[in-house]
Amino acid sequence: MATIKDVAREAGLTVTTVSRVLNNRGYISDNARRKVAEAMEKLNYQPNEVARSLHKKSSKTIGVIVPHIRHPYFAEMISNLENAAYKEGYRILLCNTQSKEEKAKAYIEICTGNRVAGIILFSGQVAVETFMGLDIPVITMERLLDSGTAAVECDNRTGGALAAEKLIAGGCKNVILIGSTDTKVELPADQRSIGFREVCDRRGVFYVELDPEETAYNELTYGNMMEKALREYPKTDGVFASSDVIAAQTLQVCNRLGISVPGQMKIVGFDDVMLAQLTTPQLTTIHQPIKEMAQTAVRLLVDAASGRMVPKQTVLPVQLIERGTA
Repeated sequence: MATIKDVAREAGLTVTTVSRVLNNRGYISDNARRKVAEAMEKLNYQPNEVARSLHKKSSKTIGVIVPHIRHPYFAEMISNLENAAYKEGYRILLCNTQSKEEKAKAYIEICTGNRVAGIILFSGQVAVETFMGLDIPVITMERLLDSGTAAVECDNRTGGALAAEKLIAGGCKNVILIGSTDTKVELPADQRSIGFREVCDRRGVFYVELDPEETAYNELTYGNMMEKALREYPKTDGVFASSDVIAAQTLQVCNRLGISVPGQMKIVGFDDVMLAQLTTPQLTTIHQPIKEMAQTAVRLLVDAASGRMVPKQTVLPVQLIERGTA
């Protein structure tokens, strides 16, 4: 079996140079790439994705950039993206930014350096200028990006409206809306709050809107915020949480404060991840079509990478899943 030393000897290059070519690090001349590719082919050295990508503009890899991997929504989305990519003959390069812009920028450079076929982006922390001039498809998930190739999102506004209608139908008259984390970037998820507010305003229902701090989002800790809110607004009889994680922690706070759910308090979440079925009672929530969104994103990226036209925006429907909290 040929080794990297054999490749270097056949190509007339140093082992260090061959290693740089294989890992796409530093400056590499086209001539060096060609020599390494020819040597690898002649020696039958790793006739895999690395070798093939030397001849092509990109590899069969999709960069996936997320702000969180612990969050149940992203964990479920990543799983579905990997499965959808595998069925298309692709693999994924997973990048976790932890909501840090500098990490997001570094990962974009890593993705382009590894010749990914395209990027599926979730992070809302990256400035628009970062994507200017990228010669690969960028599919955004729950983010609008003018310079992006295509955007995939769910019908957030309808989801917020459905949550409001459900709480009002259950008799709620004083509700709390837990919106998205306050960021400088406008996100499609912000539409959940708009849809909710529109229904409450039309129906004359009093509501208080709270935006979690970024630290609560990063650490997935909403309990203190919810306990403070329920003590400050003791008449609250309904809560719409913009994620199932927030809804589940609201349920825990209610149990701790002796507030019965759904008797005294009704709760509606958003996402319908597995967590929604693990609480007691199980969460009433807005189902986001995560599997379908992942499949759509991968299909759009593959089509765009092949030079086919793709729709600029795809919005998938949501639905109310009634369980035990409302």
